[in-house]
Amino acid sequence: MNTRDFLSDIYSDFFGIEKLEAENEKMRKELGLDKVEVPVIEVKKPGTAVVEGEKLTGTANEKEKDLRDKEMVRWFTKIDEMYITDASKNFLKKIIEYMRKYNEQIEKSYISFHMQIVTKNKEIVEDVAQILHESNKRFAYLKSGNIGKVSMYDVGRKEDISRTYVERNSIVVLKDLKGLDLAEERLKDVVLYAIEENVSSATNKTITIVSGSSKDEINSFFAKNSNLLEKNFSFVVEEAVPDTQDVYNDILKRLEGNMELSDEMKVSLLDYISNTYSKTSLDFPAYRDNLYNSIVFNKEIPKYHADKSLEEIFADLNELVGLQKVKKVLNDLVDLIELKNKTKDDLKIKDINLHMVFLGNPGTGKTTVARIIAEILYNLNYIKQNKLIEVSSKDLVGEYVGQTAPKTMSVVEKALGGVLFVDEAYSLASGGREGNGFNEEAIATLIQAMENYRDNLVVIFAGYTEEMQDFLNANSGIVSRIGYTLEFDDYTPDELIAIFNGMMKKSGFIVTDDAITEVRKLIDEYKGTKNFGNARFVRSVYEKSILKHASNTKNKKRKSILKTITKEDISAEDLLKM
Repeated sequence: MNTRDFLSDIYSDFFGIEKLEAENEKMRKELGLDKVEVPVIEVKKPGTAVVEGEKLTGTANEKEKDLRDKEMVRWFTKIDEMYITDASKNFLKKIIEYMRKYNEQIEKSYISFHMQIVTKNKEIVEDVAQILHESNKRFAYLKSGNIGKVSMYDVGRKEDISRTYVERNSIVVLKDLKGLDLAEERLKDVVLYAIEENVSSATNKTITIVSGSSKDEINSFFAKNSNLLEKNFSFVVEEAVPDTQDVYNDILKRLEGNMELSDEMKVSLLDYISNTYSKTSLDFPAYRDNLYNSIVFNKEIPKYHADKSLEEIFADLNELVGLQKVKKVLNDLVDLIELKNKTKDDLKIKDINLHMVFLGNPGTGKTTVARIIAEILYNLNYIKQNKLIEVSSKDLVGEYVGQTAPKTMSVVEKALGGVLFVDEAYSLASGGREGNGFNEEAIATLIQAMENYRDNLVVIFAGYTEEMQDFLNANSGIVSRIGYTLEFDDYTPDELIAIFNGMMKKSGFIVTDDAITEVRKLIDEYKGTKNFGNARFVRSVYEKSILKHASNTKNKKRKSILKTITKEDISAEDLLKM
């Protein structure tokens, strides 16, 4: 990379080096220096914009300029990668640019860049301090020195503050502000006086950083001297909390340097972060490090489990696209259970039969709704455990005489206290060994368990609408023990697009209109094929597109590019192999 050209673009686009007169006026206003005289530097433009004052003083050569430019590129790149607001990024870049101009005598006025950093992420404070320290070493804007840190838990007297400024520190970080709450009132006055004494000194060329987890915490720290805060710490750097995609990219980058991740693990990682990060009480570094360490140690992505309130469960249900008939049945069912629970024995409501049959094509939400039903029934104390045991015929039917009943009962016992979900249940009526009765034995065992454990087990049979008729006719005892039958309609193309958008949004991506058009073409192409997977099909497109996007952007760093799914990312590869 030609760093001079890169920096020239930055100066031109961001700082307006080609329009230095206007930029000087703009910066004076932004920094509150309207009344300070700043010399106007004449711009010369022989082919490419070069500011006369840009030349390093004395015998500066091209090698020194290149080194300076490379350092600035590195600092600016580091700032762009930080989880702070765009305004904060611009402010930090302007500080570095101002230091450079001051060093090269383009700017004549010295400014004390004392600042607040509002964040729970300690890495942000460390990174800002380090960048300012390194740029000071290059441009000698502050006094020569190191980074000094003062925890308010350790402050016992005025000298503890003053010593930090005296001991060759060019950057002073005041942290753990709540620690001062434990001090006596007199010590609070002394500490604030010591800070004011040092930040107001014209000869004490330092940058003081006050770090707090919130504006309220910082305001509380300066409560006894609010003028000190307003007068000397008007510059603010604010955290921009990483979103799901930021967290995923960060952890994925760390993991790929230490272990091999399959495509399935990458998708599971994204799902786990999507379901847990927004609900954690940890700050970003702690969440990231805990998850990273867990994955490296266990060599697998953690499973997501969480108990929810009834309101949260129905919020999840209502977020599901379509399924209007299913949602109505579940709302009515919950109202009935709550009425029974509230009235106890006052109303003669018979016991509710909650064994169910789900009818619908693949990918219409049957398994997802079964999980939500398990959460609902657990929340209403109808089942003792929030668990869903998902099985198919192969988990129930034995291979030789005498094996099927024990095998089926083993599954039933595992599901006791929760919900047993038998997927593709129609295979029990058609998929067993012809003439040996193994499938009939499994059905009979299930029917008996549904009767014997009706107070401790809910059984849901699911499968294609037409094929399930054979299953229901296989044993007359099945239908009599079913309390609810829910029909799951196929999704419309618009609903499938909404599902795709929802998956991408939950994962932190932005999808362009051209990409959506490409997805719609795939839906229209495949929707009429046999065993079209509905949401399962969309999920496959989603997963394959993320993997293709990762490949397409492997050499990119700009977050806006990393977070945007384009037409080129939409993958139709191997969709028929779902």
